[in-house]
Amino acid sequence: MIYIKRIFDFIVSTAAITALSVPIAVTAVIVKRKLGSPVLFKQERPGLHGKPFYVYKFRTMTDERDENGDLLPDDVRLTKTGKTIRKLSLDELPQLFNVIKGDLSLVGPRPLLMEYLELYNSEQARRHEVKPGITGWAQVNGRNAITWEEKFKLDVWYVDHQSFWLDLKILLLTILKVFKSEGINQNGQATMTKFKGTSERSVKQ
Repeated sequence: MIYIKRIFDFIVSTAAITALSVPIAVTAVIVKRKLGSPVLFKQERPGLHGKPFYVYKFRTMTDERDENGDLLPDDVRLTKTGKTIRKLSLDELPQLFNVIKGDLSLVGPRPLLMEYLELYNSEQARRHEVKPGITGWAQVNGRNAITWEEKFKLDVWYVDHQSFWLDLKILLLTILKVFKSEGINQNGQATMTKFKGTSERSVKQ
């Protein structure tokens, strides 16, 4: 399964980069004009077994800071152009190069922030038993419109039920959701609030 998935990831990602070369180039130009340089957003994320790697995305936020030099909240820095890019999932396209490199898979739990590693309970941490992906079971079952706890349950379900056919189903559902521009959370935002850990009460439930 692992070898088949790796070969599939490499072939599909290479073909996708070629087929989507125009949208990738156009998005890069738009980001450059609207947000300036750098065009790409680079951030360290946990990969398989929590091993860190750098994920790449198109920038969707400004670098606006307050009087103390600290970055303003995400919802303030996320521009109208950035929201559109996120709704269409165009910001994720550079991650196809992460897939070719082997840091990401096409399908798997989304790689989140490094700071979340110490906040997971033992069950939630199981999401790192597989390579993270550009899209996943949680993304096609609510994305930003579900709670963190619900998202992690879906991630662990994927870990326990992963298969080639499930991956194909998730990829197909992802394409359909991109065309429908789904993925906005309950507050009408394209971003999630930060994960702060799961309470013991929630775990027992």
